[in-house]
Amino acid sequence: MNPGWLDPDTERTDKLHEDSTTHNDVESTGALDQGAVTAFPDHAVRAGRVRGGVNALMGRVWAAKWIGAVVAVAGVTSWGTAAGLWTPRGPLTTNQAMLSIAISLCVGAVAGLALRSRWAMLVTPVVFAAVFEAIRRGTDGPTVDGISTSEYGLVALATGRGFHALVSLLPLAFGSLVGVNVARKAARRSVERSHNWWIYLRRSTSVLAAIGLVGFTVMLARPARTRAITDASGNTIVGSVAELRTVDVNGHALAMMIRGHHRDNPVLLFLAGGPGGSEMGAMRKHLPELEKHFTVVTWDQRGSGKSYKELDPTGTYTLAGAIADTVAVTDYLRNRFGKDRVYLLGQSWGTILGVLAVQQRPELFAAFIGTGQMVDPKETDTIIYNDTLAWARAKGNKGLIDDLTKIGPPPYADMLNYETALASEHLVYPYDHSSNSEGAGGFSENIFVSEYALVDQVHLLAGFVDTFSVVYPQLQSIDFRRTATTFDIPMFFVEGAHEAGGRAKPFATWYPMIKAPIKDLAVLDTSGHRPLWEQPDKFVDYMTNTVLARTSGR
Repeated sequence: MNPGWLDPDTERTDKLHEDSTTHNDVESTGALDQGAVTAFPDHAVRAGRVRGGVNALMGRVWAAKWIGAVVAVAGVTSWGTAAGLWTPRGPLTTNQAMLSIAISLCVGAVAGLALRSRWAMLVTPVVFAAVFEAIRRGTDGPTVDGISTSEYGLVALATGRGFHALVSLLPLAFGSLVGVNVARKAARRSVERSHNWWIYLRRSTSVLAAIGLVGFTVMLARPARTRAITDASGNTIVGSVAELRTVDVNGHALAMMIRGHHRDNPVLLFLAGGPGGSEMGAMRKHLPELEKHFTVVTWDQRGSGKSYKELDPTGTYTLAGAIADTVAVTDYLRNRFGKDRVYLLGQSWGTILGVLAVQQRPELFAAFIGTGQMVDPKETDTIIYNDTLAWARAKGNKGLIDDLTKIGPPPYADMLNYETALASEHLVYPYDHSSNSEGAGGFSENIFVSEYALVDQVHLLAGFVDTFSVVYPQLQSIDFRRTATTFDIPMFFVEGAHEAGGRAKPFATWYPMIKAPIKDLAVLDTSGHRPLWEQPDKFVDYMTNTVLARTSGR
């Protein structure tokens, strides 16, 4: 079977000969003007394969190559302009990604049909990319800015331009191939058969590309889901809740995962780190026991994970807005589950957001629980910078010394500079966490889980770098030792014994200053910055036997 739409060069070579009957037949149809007739090989005309208004039009396009070039470039330029206005960061949802593939295939096919040259496979992606980049110039963030070869820079490249290439540039190129081959087949372009091996190689490559594109589209279409909460027999527990939901929060559609064994349990709202972090996988995988005691709500804040599409316009993303979003989500949960107060759990950046929220609206919260507590981001980064520079000098790591010296101490306008020190944190502050449940940490716990569709998985990383670049500069003046020492609700903290010095030292000076109805600190012996997932059993024990036990009346 010959898929002629993929490679027409397998067409049998026809012998050219005169046939006045066919000439008369073509002329009698009136379908071709003189330019169209001369555009096709005589044998194609004699075969009667080019008839009708459409073929006459394409004949005129093919007869004047500049017309075909104009048609192709105009189509791709229009699509690049529309995409730049519609999705300046590339497709942000599954539907947008699949629609981008479909449109790119169609635009590419038209361009290939008009050009009748395999150069279309190169021209269409290049023109699209140039127009797209020009249109979205006002968009900010590492995934759309200049290309960097650092680790964070390569992450930004892969999750930004790289992903967009898969859903737009490659379909454009493949569509162009299809269009070229359809055009050549319609013209019954004759070829020599002396290089069949090359023909078969091209045809096989085309088929494999088609299969890959279909497979990728199928992967895109996989919906996100979170597994039901079941008993030992595998039956869904009556009264349980396990859902992924999008809620309108101050004009933004923000995603959350809600899981719990019984809707009557206290509600616990979790604020992930970052800014830009998303932890649905880590929360579901490592803390299923917590779901027996709380209805656990893992919220993807604006610009992170499943809420990445709500990042823009970045000029409206402020720290005050993040606090307002936290309050709005809390009110939604109070109303939905009929609770006067909600427990608030923060990790890393989430502890900053949590402290500010309970300061502003203490009446909404039963208690605050901070893990990997942040106190003064600028001091934290400065300590880590100095510790890393001292470690590099002790190890004789000239490359790292030069890099740190070049960028100087924080804060930084370019978020990629934070990578220079942070990427070495595990070396500067080492500890043995081999016995912990979650030793690797970070994105590895979240990427390959059912709660995220493929587009969400890409945006886990894109959301981190882009959202961090927007929000983190706004945190440089925070110092809770000056602004947050008195609270009206219970304050609990779970810290890792091996927390990095940059975070542990400011917390050690802040904690004694705190005045609250209840104040308590637990230190988990084999943990670092992520104690709730590194030692989940001890964390759940603390949440139930200390936090719940001491706040049950609230």
